[in-house]
Amino acid sequence: MKNSFVVLLVIVFLLNLNAKADEGMWLPSLVGKLNIQKMNSLGCKLTAEQIYSINHSSLKDAVVALDRGSCTAEMISADGLLLTNHHCGFGEIQEHSSVAHDYLTDGFWAMKREDELSNPGKTVTFLIRMEDVTDQVLKNVTEAMDEKTRFAKVREAGAKIEKEAKGETGYETRVRSLFESNKFYLFVTETFNDIRLVGAPPQSIGKFGGETDNWMWPRHTGDFSMFRVYCAPDGKPATYSKDNVPYHPKNFLPISLKGVEKNSFAMVMGYPGTTTRYRTSTEVKYMMDIVNEVRITAREAKLNIIKDFMATSQKSRIQYASKFARSSNYYKYSIGQNKGLTALNVIGKKQDIEKEFLKWANETPERKAKYGSALDSIQAAYKTSDEKIAFQYAREALLSGAEIFAFASESSSLYESLKGNDKVKIEGDAEELRRSIGEYFKDYDANTDQKVAGALLRLYAAKVNPRYIPGFFQEIDRKYKGNFDAYAKKLFEKTIFADQGKMESFLKKPSQKVLDKDMAFIAMRSIFQTLSTIQHDVSKTTAGLDRARRLFVAGLNEMNKDKSVYPDANSTMRLTYGIVDGYVPHDAAYYDYFTTLKGYSEKGIKGDVDFDFPQKLIDMYNAKDFGQYADKDGTLHTCFTSNNDITGGNSGSPVINGDGELIGIAFDGNWEAMSGDVAFEPDLQKCINVDIRFVLWTIDKFAGASHLIDEMKLIR
Repeated sequence: MKNSFVVLLVIVFLLNLNAKADEGMWLPSLVGKLNIQKMNSLGCKLTAEQIYSINHSSLKDAVVALDRGSCTAEMISADGLLLTNHHCGFGEIQEHSSVAHDYLTDGFWAMKREDELSNPGKTVTFLIRMEDVTDQVLKNVTEAMDEKTRFAKVREAGAKIEKEAKGETGYETRVRSLFESNKFYLFVTETFNDIRLVGAPPQSIGKFGGETDNWMWPRHTGDFSMFRVYCAPDGKPATYSKDNVPYHPKNFLPISLKGVEKNSFAMVMGYPGTTTRYRTSTEVKYMMDIVNEVRITAREAKLNIIKDFMATSQKSRIQYASKFARSSNYYKYSIGQNKGLTALNVIGKKQDIEKEFLKWANETPERKAKYGSALDSIQAAYKTSDEKIAFQYAREALLSGAEIFAFASESSSLYESLKGNDKVKIEGDAEELRRSIGEYFKDYDANTDQKVAGALLRLYAAKVNPRYIPGFFQEIDRKYKGNFDAYAKKLFEKTIFADQGKMESFLKKPSQKVLDKDMAFIAMRSIFQTLSTIQHDVSKTTAGLDRARRLFVAGLNEMNKDKSVYPDANSTMRLTYGIVDGYVPHDAAYYDYFTTLKGYSEKGIKGDVDFDFPQKLIDMYNAKDFGQYADKDGTLHTCFTSNNDITGGNSGSPVINGDGELIGIAFDGNWEAMSGDVAFEPDLQKCINVDIRFVLWTIDKFAGASHLIDEMKLIR
């Protein structure tokens, strides 16, 4: 079967050479130098200046980082209207939801601008410009420097560049390292923080398929939500005020109603989070065997408890919807990534690259002296694993396990103020906590958190070397005879951090004595003491890792100096390009490049947690009420695939055709290529996008929010 699959892939490749994706998440400022000719040959009609310009309006001015790069969004009107994924707005939709106003279930649409909902903490960041400052940063750096000295010199030079670039502009400036600190770029940005929710479809459209379909194709999900950017009357960023006005961006994307064809050009601009494609075979093995396995084990235990609670009532479902979605996304990702890395023999392929690298490095004495030990140093950093296993379990089971320990840590500043008897600071710290507890307890169930605490503390004790067990575990052994559930029960009965009333009473008259005796606060301090030990041991075993990685990547780039190379993603703006097409997922199967609304009637299960559907949608499907959004084949296309190179952070990114028009919104990758963050797979890797016509149909025909359509520039 495996051989048949390989033969089939070869045949498909030979029949359609253009279907291979162009690997790379490219810096937009270098498109003119590195990519534009290839892009033009695939059907892009834009110039490099139309894509990225610092002197004129360009596509980069219509694409923004949402929440500092956790997602991407795009401007689609002159009045600051913003489009992103439903899952990128899920937290805000959940925050505004209640039993009386269940926007998760029913959707939300602001029919007037005064109905748009404010979201404290949500941000939109525009890129002003990017600039290669490598020579300036490394001016006073020498090869003879140790890493600590080198880092200090780099940081000093970067801070100077940032300060000079910022001047009196009010912009944000940051020098970022690329290629494992072999290159450095200055990024100048502007951030707006009055971002209001405008619209979102019901979850049965925006999250149709749920966790079952997550990372899968075919998909039929209307994964979108809408916000609006507001600013001060002078156009500058401002915190929320009723006097703020819609922001008028330098550019916004026209929207195509023409649809997409197989092999047509597709470009994605956005803010991909993190890729690790320059990691070695040793590091990939560590990622699979420790990072992913720990995440899978810990999150499975947590998610099962939360899932049971969410099934008990509408209120509980709303409370924990966002928490469950955040945790489950990368739980399933880790399962898929391990499967993909194994199936595609990524470790073997990495080892082949490393053999080639060593052969090249050993060809001259100079190369051998500079690069010859890099791979050995990387391997040595992963020789021991106990401290690294402990670090990952501390992250998943302690810091991100039960919420109570992280919540207790928020009182650390108040505790230090109480110790110092600084009355002004005590009141300030207490007031800060008072402002936060209402929002915290709104989406908190102590009984559920108690169960999570018992389960994950027990898991941590079973999986981690005794050297890295927090001190309070001794009390669990001694006083509770190793019964973690009994300990958790007593902790939640006694602590002030599991009850809003107790917290409010404590904050009226804060006391160091109360915190000194609080079981959750004691446990939290013990956890952080242990974490310090773990981090110390990890830093000892990985002391030479940064230098070794830097030299390995520098050597790879020198070895491949005749090829165009791109840096790993790091939440800075990137551009990827390719074409719309389907793919062969496995032997004897082919997935077409688009889906239609018919999929709702085929997949839909009324009342199901993942596949519930609005009856109105089915009624409109049966009536073929698609309006101007129907494809020329008469159907309403819901999603399509392209071979763009994306990763987390690209969620919400615009998919743009060769004319610079919006044709879709990227929202997922495919299960068969979950290894993509580590090794790009050109024959399998797909970007899953919601068709922009399905988005517009949902807004206009399904929701009746045609006033939003009137804001947009539609291209027929």
